[in-house]
Amino acid sequence: MRFRVTTSIRLFLAASAIACYASSGSAATIDPFYAGSYTATSLGSVPGLPTQYGGLTFLNSNTLLIGGNANTGTGRLYLANVTRDAANHITGFSGPVTQFGGTSSQIGDFNDGGVVFGPGGVLFLARWNINQIGQVKPGDTADESKVTAGPAGASSSVSALNFVPAGFGGAGKLKVVTYISGQFYDAAFTADGTGTFNIGPFSQVDVDPGLAGIQNLVGGPEGFVYIPAGNPLFSSNSMLIAEYSSGLIGSYQVDADGNPIASTRRTFVSGLSGAEGAVIDPLTGDFLFSTFGGANEVIRVEGFIPPEPPPTGVPEPSSWLLLASGCLGLLGYRVRLRRLSRSTM
Repeated sequence: MRFRVTTSIRLFLAASAIACYASSGSAATIDPFYAGSYTATSLGSVPGLPTQYGGLTFLNSNTLLIGGNANTGTGRLYLANVTRDAANHITGFSGPVTQFGGTSSQIGDFNDGGVVFGPGGVLFLARWNINQIGQVKPGDTADESKVTAGPAGASSSVSALNFVPAGFGGAGKLKVVTYISGQFYDAAFTADGTGTFNIGPFSQVDVDPGLAGIQNLVGGPEGFVYIPAGNPLFSSNSMLIAEYSSGLIGSYQVDADGNPIASTRRTFVSGLSGAEGAVIDPLTGDFLFSTFGGANEVIRVEGFIPPEPPPTGVPEPSSWLLLASGCLGLLGYRVRLRRLSRSTM
């Protein structure tokens, strides 16, 4: 059963949480097991990006696509230019964001932890808490090209999704997770002939087969990324998951089909408020994640092996969007609070 929470109660709870976060001096802390190999650095808030922050991905190597006003009907996607140092690590943001598609665009309503590019350059968006997946075709900038339902019978809404990368078992498969219950799904998808995809059926994955019944992920999972074996202290192909409720990033080994193995979970980063989106920097391999609430910031974790560059002649999956970005207007934005009502689901 879901409970309705009035706007005044949402504002009170959210303000209280932010006050507690600020007064406690909480900060991203690499777990001692990983601390000798990885460092976490806050890149701060993104200038002009409406809170609360949603998921994020790279439009190209110098531009992030990130959600603002996440989980609301007024949520939208925004373009944020990044700055880099001599070693190509992101150090911050250049100038205020602009709204993706222009100020009249509707793309990004109900955006959550999953914002990813998939086959054919299609942008896939998890839509919380309405249990939907949005798709945006290359060249479309006004609204989602297609919206499909999430897993039928899920006890909570789709919160994030991603495609298993090459080099992993299950490469190319679409994986979907729900917040707050932590159900993990293998989602079939097929081209529909119009440039988007039919999604489903959804097959729920048992993340801990050693226990009776079908087990779910813990911690209120949001955005997730895949980490190849061979990175420091990652002896097996693995996954990092932003855990909103736990206030941390969890590390999991993955099985032969690209699914997390619950028994291998350990803390990677702690001390967070509202861990949300997750993405890998295509130039450095750095892990970036956003936070919903608290400081509303983007945090960079350095220490990963840079990924192999794409084959010669293969464009970045989002290169088509560069044409659209040239005509974007300056955004108009309003700041809203929303999310601690999730705990009442």
